[in-house]
Amino acid sequence: MGKLTELPNVGRVLEERLEAVGIATAEELKKAGAKEAFLRLRERDPGACLHELMALEGAVRGVRKYDLPPEIQDDVKAFFKGLK
Repeated sequence: MGKLTELPNVGRVLEERLEAVGIATAEELKKAGAKEAFLRLRERDPGACLHELMALEGAVRGVRKYDLPPEIQDDVKAFFKGLK
């Protein structure tokens, strides 16, 4: 099982936050998906932000969040706006 910090965009702090919501490996994050993982984070911390969601999406896809295709960025932003 891969460590979360081996994924792009996932540092020690985000890794700890993910572990606290039951996502302990890269495989578990990929299986849950960025949106589900974010919803779990947000349940514990309502202040979880768009940047975290973008980071998770990039991690799941294996790219830096700034390298996500524009259509994926738009989808992620729309999802985030729908949560408010």
